[in-house]
Amino acid sequence: MVPRERTVPDRCPGVLAVHEAADGGLARVRLPGGVLSASQLRVLAAAAVELGDGHLELTSRANVQIRALQPGAPVELSERLYAAGLLPSITHERVRNILASPLSGLDHLSRYDVLPLAGELDRLLCATPGLAALPGRFLFALDDGRGDLAPSKPDVAVRMSDGQQGELLLAGVATGVRVAVERVAEVMVAAAEAFLAVRDEQGSEAWRLGELEDGPRMVLTRLGLEGGRAEDVRGEPAVAGAFEGGIVATVPLGVLAAEQAEALAESADEVRVTPWRSVVVVGTQVRRLAEVGLVLEGSSPWNGVTSCAGRPGCGKALGDVRGDARRVVPGWSGGGRVHWSGCERRCGKPGGEFLDVVALGGGGYAVDGVAMGVDEVRAHR
Repeated sequence: MVPRERTVPDRCPGVLAVHEAADGGLARVRLPGGVLSASQLRVLAAAAVELGDGHLELTSRANVQIRALQPGAPVELSERLYAAGLLPSITHERVRNILASPLSGLDHLSRYDVLPLAGELDRLLCATPGLAALPGRFLFALDDGRGDLAPSKPDVAVRMSDGQQGELLLAGVATGVRVAVERVAEVMVAAAEAFLAVRDEQGSEAWRLGELEDGPRMVLTRLGLEGGRAEDVRGEPAVAGAFEGGIVATVPLGVLAAEQAEALAESADEVRVTPWRSVVVVGTQVRRLAEVGLVLEGSSPWNGVTSCAGRPGCGKALGDVRGDARRVVPGWSGGGRVHWSGCERRCGKPGGEFLDVVALGGGGYAVDGVAMGVDEVRAHR
């Protein structure tokens, strides 16, 4: 990868560093491992209703956003999140970007349950003062061995091989370096520290490890590690439907209404937000989920369809992509990933291959580079 020269500072939003969008403040709440208790989900939903636009947005990094915050609301939001255990570190709140395989420990594809490791990594990350300097886009990942997080191209990841060890990945590429399970969090934090040191040496403003000149090799060198034979494992995202002990529910366009959040909270003591705008419900009381508009069938056309905020929420957007998607998607057959973007920035796009639908203005779209109207988009998939 050719190193990318950054010309603007990292403005990745958080709870304390709120982004001012066209519809008001935008706060991003980090959820290491994507895990939320039912009570925490209720806190977020109530905050969205009382302080924002009434909805929770699920992101491609398994975090949650609240939009349309009015002046003064971010202070109230931060107090509520702190009380709920969702803001354990003021200094590190934007850098707690930790993905974990959403079905970890729940099915036969899981070689090792990485959720406890996500908690351990989060605590060690927050306890390391220098890592508060990490860019808000720097990403950690813990793969339970199924390879489902590969498209996210995390900066530092460990993919478990079994219950004893895992393989270190840097900038989304397997290194062949084996890490004992009891040292996973320690090694990942050390790799993040090495990234910052290499970045300083190169005089770079890079946000991601892959943007540094020979970044992965330089990090391994600083850690005193040598790469070996890498394992190539690539799995699929969790799809909507039931599994033993729970269900995966797709949230259309990743926009979760308060009623839907309450149905999820009633269904289980814990939910897991995925990087694919869906949630894993660990429990069996799930009858209400379909009634409130959550998608439980793997054949639904909503599976794999994502979008940015579009108009009117984003001032840079050239179209109401969510509104157009809601008109078009129900007529599609299922299969494949699609991302609707309000402009060329393609915010929130998924990793890997996807059908690229970008607003051009005036109601038109470019679909994989071909200009067409909304009705043509309807017939394209």
